[in-house]
Amino acid sequence: MNRIRRNPLGALFNEVNSMQEEFARLFGRVSPFGTGPVPLAAPVNVWEDDQALYVEVDLPGVDPAKLDVTVTEGNQLTIQGERAAPDIAGATWVRQERPIGPFVREVALPALVDADKVEAGYENGVLRLTLPKHEAVKPRKIQVKAGA
Repeated sequence: MNRIRRNPLGALFNEVNSMQEEFARLFGRVSPFGTGPVPLAAPVNVWEDDQALYVEVDLPGVDPAKLDVTVTEGNQLTIQGERAAPDIAGATWVRQERPIGPFVREVALPALVDADKVEAGYENGVLRLTLPKHEAVKPRKIQVKAGA
């Protein structure tokens, strides 16, 4: 007869792992290395045409005055901001899924952009960016000469 040894701590480890997964799901925005801005899972759409890249980011409840949009290295978009905590006097939270506090979202763009010509607008909780492509990556029409 074969004996099967069970690890007496196995069930405990499974419970600890389950608890860690639940905390990560509930409090996933908490940075394990400090209190600085953390990644935000804000939905982002990015598309392009020959002239520019376009970005839309859903940021409901964020004050546009507290948004900081930067382009570095020609193709690294960074959006930083802060969503204020709602001030509800005398209330007890039953469920709170909308993240609050400072955040940062970074997006690697598929082409170099001209950072000096970027335009940003914010309406109905949606940040819209137009990022003109750098001249070096825009398509150029080449004239073909006959007999040359």
